[in-house]
Amino acid sequence: MSALSALPFLKPVHLRSPRSSPGGQRRHTLPASEFRCLSPEDAVSVFEIEREAFISVSGDCPLHLDEIRHFLNLCPELSLGWFEEGRLVAFIIGSLWDQERLSQAALTLHKPQGSAVHIHVLAVHRTVRQQGKGSILMWRYLQHLRCLPFARRALLMCEHFLVPFYQKCGFEALGPCEVTVRDLAFVEMQHAVRGHAFMRRNSGC
Repeated sequence: MSALSALPFLKPVHLRSPRSSPGGQRRHTLPASEFRCLSPEDAVSVFEIEREAFISVSGDCPLHLDEIRHFLNLCPELSLGWFEEGRLVAFIIGSLWDQERLSQAALTLHKPQGSAVHIHVLAVHRTVRQQGKGSILMWRYLQHLRCLPFARRALLMCEHFLVPFYQKCGFEALGPCEVTVRDLAFVEMQHAVRGHAFMRRNSGC
């Protein structure tokens, strides 16, 4: 007998009523909403969301499928996925960088001794856009970074039209980014990850 069925009065908050499976066993549905670090097994779902989000806008993706798998193998703790009933609806993927500003090499490298988290991509599934999920996920991600003792700041590059969005998330513009992709130009932005000891004591990390 499972612990849940042995305690019928302690109904779990995040689980719906049990349903019968084909084998006759009772099971619960997945939590309605969950945030967790991604794994290489999530790579295909990540790429499907990213491809739809970016191809129509810029004609290319920040990360291709092999690069997603590469980063999720090397530094899964620098990723965060938002799942609703087991389905990925939004995600962020990052890696570590060891220089003051981003360079072309930052697009593909993870520098384990670095203290800057390079946010490669934030994407939201098309069916749940315009609901504020991007800013909520970014807030959760920055809180997650504050639990990592090596993270000192977050860096990203974005096109000009996205600057106001990231400013509302607390990022400041550092000026034009050295990195170019084809004929696209980017603004580099930064967010300080500060108060590590305080945050760990007060955030449950």
